[in-house]
Amino acid sequence: MDVSVFGTGYVGLIQAAALADVGHRVLCVDIDPNKIRQLQQAVPPISEPGLSGTLEENIKDGRLLFTTQASDAVAHAELIFIAVGTPADEDGSADLSHVLAVTRQIASCMNADRTLIIKSTVPVGTADQVTAAARHELDRRGLEQLNVRVVSNPEFLKEGSALADCMRPDRIIVGTTDEEARNQLSELYAPFCRNHEKLMFMDNRSAELTKYAANAMLATRISFMNELANLTELLGADIEAVRKGIGSDPRIGYHFIYPGCGFGGSCFPKDLRALLHTAEHNGMPLRLLRSVTDVNDSQRHILFSKLRAYFPNGFADKKIAVWGLAFKPNTDDMREAPSRYLMEALWQEGATVHAFDPEAMSECRRLYGYRDDLHLCATRDDTLEDADALVICTEWKNFRVVDFEVLADKLRSRVIVDGRNLYNPEHVAAAGLHYSGIGLRRIAPEVSTQ
Repeated sequence: MDVSVFGTGYVGLIQAAALADVGHRVLCVDIDPNKIRQLQQAVPPISEPGLSGTLEENIKDGRLLFTTQASDAVAHAELIFIAVGTPADEDGSADLSHVLAVTRQIASCMNADRTLIIKSTVPVGTADQVTAAARHELDRRGLEQLNVRVVSNPEFLKEGSALADCMRPDRIIVGTTDEEARNQLSELYAPFCRNHEKLMFMDNRSAELTKYAANAMLATRISFMNELANLTELLGADIEAVRKGIGSDPRIGYHFIYPGCGFGGSCFPKDLRALLHTAEHNGMPLRLLRSVTDVNDSQRHILFSKLRAYFPNGFADKKIAVWGLAFKPNTDDMREAPSRYLMEALWQEGATVHAFDPEAMSECRRLYGYRDDLHLCATRDDTLEDADALVICTEWKNFRVVDFEVLADKLRSRVIVDGRNLYNPEHVAAAGLHYSGIGLRRIAPEVSTQ
């Protein structure tokens, strides 16, 4: 099938690559000419496993094209994805200006029936607004006879495994009551349903809410475990033992019950705020989800709080090694990442940060520029030179195995604060290191650190 995609951000580009990879002919449009030139050379603007090779292969085979011309994209396909950003407004609501602007632009170029597929994460009722905006533009042009079908098709991608998620989805949610649109989406997604049927059809509003509800549930599990971990420390218990104990219950399972230093990224924080705004706007405050966000807001500062306990006299002239800048592994995304809250607190206290991340170094430089109190190091071990303490913010694989004897020798205060519970506290203590995880029992170092 011929498909067009408006927006080459994270969602749009991943969706386009996956559709092209199964044989559809996809034309992507974006207003940024530099980005389009980069994509035409198969250079993705984001870090995502497998994406570069998929782009290169499908561009070479002519199934994936890029343009800045909206009219070309509208003429190319009857199925048009809208995958532009919906940033949060000051009140937490989702800003639909880009979605509605693209809708009007598509309608201004339409000379035949089209099906608009909303891939952007949007609040309940957006499909109605998109339909109204498109109809208004068509009516203004005197094209009342043209049919515009609007489908809600939310994404459920995890950064770091987004392309794999898109190629092998757990489910495909489609919101529409239009029979023709249903047939079109069934044909479009048929290659992804070969083993078993993954399409779930429902009305638009239910589809829109499903996206927010899924992220809200996952965020709730994370905040629950983080709050429980903080209590576990006070009680002298071990959150890892508790996690295994409750995770073995099939009604609970192990997914998203790992304690840590708070969730970040582009989805959970923004989607929770948007859902809370929608609920309050309709006169029904969501007290549980408000607590979920409050817990996460507090958890973002736990790394700094734990570190401060080892340095009661402050951080002036202290050098802190930071492993991990991205909000999660296998991405360069630092939006609302725990590392940012830690580093900014350290800088305010006069500390210098020596940081390393396998993917997010350029993004960190873009965010913070060149400053005397930030040193981006070539390797994880380079961060340890003359460092007073080590803080782990992201659970990258190459942080999992370390020589604790070397760390004890390198770190002047022999302090490790681990926001991801990567290590066995007994092994760390045996090397003479002070180790503080999330919800883990404190074990005194076996070697004096005085």
